[in-house]
Amino acid sequence: MNGVPLPIGPCVLALVMIAALSDLQTRRIPNWLVATALVVALPVQVTLHGGADGMQMWLGGCLTGGLLLLPGYLMRLMGAGDVKLMAAVGAFCGAIGAFEIGLATFVIGGVWSLAVLLLRRQTLTVLSGAAMRLVDRAGPDGGTARRHGALASGSIGTLPYGVAIAIGSTVVLFASV
Repeated sequence: MNGVPLPIGPCVLALVMIAALSDLQTRRIPNWLVATALVVALPVQVTLHGGADGMQMWLGGCLTGGLLLLPGYLMRLMGAGDVKLMAAVGAFCGAIGAFEIGLATFVIGGVWSLAVLLLRRQTLTVLSGAAMRLVDRAGPDGGTARRHGALASGSIGTLPYGVAIAIGSTVVLFASV
């Protein structure tokens, strides 16, 4: 994004900070927050860019932001709140801004996931060993169900991806100024 018009930066920063705090505390991004952002973003875009262009910026950003994270949601790698939050960020920043923020978010989320994986490596080793013992003890009847349950408990858990979106948005917005 080449420069950020005045109301967009503060609106996006407020949105992503509230979302990140909520995601850290409750592992959820509230629908009221995303809905409010989507409603506020439309008149902001129309005021800045005019009727047709503003609606195009709003819709293009909304679609780009949401579609970037949709595959992650469909593969159950992230929640629907993350997808909706990115769509709301895109509604403020337009398609190009949403794409840039999405790329930054992917890098930040990937580095964060890798760091968590490396930090929890010893825990994963212990849990996977325990899981394998459970599988070995399970007989032919019920072995599959026990195997899936045991392996699921050995996952690294979920990351509050709203935090990665907040960091990615902040980095891109400040880099654009």
